[in-house]
Amino acid sequence: MSIFEIGAFLIGLSAFFGYINHRFLRLPHTVGLVVMALAASLSLILIEFLSPRTQLLETVTGILEQIDFHETVMHGMLSFLLFAGAMHVDFSVFRSRLLSIGLMATLGILISTFLIGWAMWLLLNFFGIDIPFIWALVFGALISPTDPVAVLGLFKTVKVPESLEAKMAGESLLNDGVGVVVFTIVVAIAVGGDMHGEAIGVMTVVELFFTEAVGGAILGLVAGYACYRAMGQIDEHNLEVLITLAMVMVTYAVAIRLHLSGPIAMVVAGLFIGNRGMKNAVSDKTRDYVEKFWSLLDEILNSVLFLLIGLEVLVIAQRMDHIGVALLAIPVTLTARWISVSVPILILARWRSFTKGAIPILTWGGLRGGIAVALALSLPVNEYKATILTITYAVVLFSIIVQGLTIKTLVEKLVAKGPID
Repeated sequence: MSIFEIGAFLIGLSAFFGYINHRFLRLPHTVGLVVMALAASLSLILIEFLSPRTQLLETVTGILEQIDFHETVMHGMLSFLLFAGAMHVDFSVFRSRLLSIGLMATLGILISTFLIGWAMWLLLNFFGIDIPFIWALVFGALISPTDPVAVLGLFKTVKVPESLEAKMAGESLLNDGVGVVVFTIVVAIAVGGDMHGEAIGVMTVVELFFTEAVGGAILGLVAGYACYRAMGQIDEHNLEVLITLAMVMVTYAVAIRLHLSGPIAMVVAGLFIGNRGMKNAVSDKTRDYVEKFWSLLDEILNSVLFLLIGLEVLVIAQRMDHIGVALLAIPVTLTARWISVSVPILILARWRSFTKGAIPILTWGGLRGGIAVALALSLPVNEYKATILTITYAVVLFSIIVQGLTIKTLVEKLVAKGPID
């Protein structure tokens, strides 16, 4: 199939499932798409089992196998989704809670990565699945960051206090970029085979981390400022929308080429344009057009991404080993998330007050999504990839469907007890 035909298939299916969900299921849009796509995938597998001659499963799987999920998400959709998400974050609220957000997005990620890696290494080996510790750590690195696309989607259906929303949104935007950098480093170590070897030394790891993270932030700031200046010198809403779109695509392409963190660059650029740019560089008419354009693009890409997550089971099912261990990984990741949230909050509790509701809401609201699946699919082919992919997919589905559908109830129950700082 051509790229246009594949795009037509995905957009058409997203619109159809979205319509059915809106009319009958009434689930949150993205959750509804995952549920319906997953149900359709399982139905195709059942039809193929009962009547192999239909070849429906083979046809749909063939279409999906033409889509490189990792490339589509990490080098396509993610740039637009992160920029659109960051644009709508109030930087003044974000800045006032920068310390707690920063701690959760850095220290929290590292704690979660090592806790999950250690626990899954013990668990897998206990069940007779021989996996080196470094590859268990790879799983910890790819599953620890909360998915900004999934988390920001929550706020369309769940009302949370402004301060808590800032923490959840800010952390998901930052820890995504940090998490991808950590994942890249851990995979490099795993492929190199020795954490202290000549190929991957401590200084190499430190240099790689700061080059990607700091370099990405600087690139995003420069790109955002250039876009801001260009928009400030004209007043033509169509052209200014085009300038923001060009800035996102060119900046992300440059980040990939220079081996800098594209996600961090998009977050910084989005915060800059969404706050300073929208306030000082554009007219009211242009602001309305730019915000509506990015809101619409965000909604369309979100729909396609969550549809793909549900359909991806058709591809992953061919490699789905160790499903029992995958289910046990769910409480492991939730426990690690709880600890990684608790530690920064307990550290800051000496200077700031937090109610009891902050930790469980941040824990349960830390959704995983398509980024984790994309990272798992990007792993080099080896004897551990199928296991890691199965575990990742199980955790992501549980996160989106179960946590996504129940977080509203949890927020309403706990927030009613008092404000959350």
